[in-house]
Amino acid sequence: MIDESLLKPGERFDDLERNGYHIIQNPEKFCFGMDAVLLSGFVRIKPGDKVLDMCTGTGIIPLLLAAKTQAGHIYAMEIQPESADMAQRSVKVNRLEDKITVEEGDVRTAASRYGKNSMDAVTCNPPYMPFGKGLVNPESAKAIARHEVLCTLEQVCSQAAAVLREGGRLFMVHRPGRLSEIILNLSDNRLEPKRIKFVQPFADKKPNMVLIEAVKGGGRELIVEEPVIVFKEKGVYSDEIRTVYGY
Repeated sequence: MIDESLLKPGERFDDLERNGYHIIQNPEKFCFGMDAVLLSGFVRIKPGDKVLDMCTGTGIIPLLLAAKTQAGHIYAMEIQPESADMAQRSVKVNRLEDKITVEEGDVRTAASRYGKNSMDAVTCNPPYMPFGKGLVNPESAKAIARHEVLCTLEQVCSQAAAVLREGGRLFMVHRPGRLSEIILNLSDNRLEPKRIKFVQPFADKKPNMVLIEAVKGGGRELIVEEPVIVFKEKGVYSDEIRTVYGY
């Protein structure tokens, strides 16, 4: 039975269709998208891994990882108080307090908060847009989630590298248009790209997302995997999205 008392005005429970888990969201603020679902399916988490999810938003990735993997413990950071609060209450409603710890915090302080070389894996669905590009209100929740208002790509990469142990893995979803910049920032922080998977909305459309795995101190061998096709026709998810990703 879901505890309705955990909801605040304007919020709702959304069924994640995994283990009976639900997430608290406010559609007027910011709701998770397909990018988070795809990232959760792309990651490779080993049993017992200690994981940090940076820029967690309302906690969708930790919840999906808790449902799909045997991670030891998942830590999550979110700088926006309202989103962090929703994520914390989602952990509570799913009784996952022993599996997930959500903290309000700045990604730029990850290494000082959790310790250097402390994580086996880092996941991140960061803001995609550079600061100022199409930005109307830099203080709105959606703007902070979508634009590099409070953290940059370089800061995400450097902090991920700092908290990861040697051989630890960073999993990130981003925009293909920034791929060269992403690879440069990863390499500058000793995070060697190992797997790349493009995401296409339809088979005849160009990619609009890219999934990346990088290994701290890894060798230079990159695999470009077959792309993910999200829809086989308008409004109908592809077989891969339904079977592999569960939607």
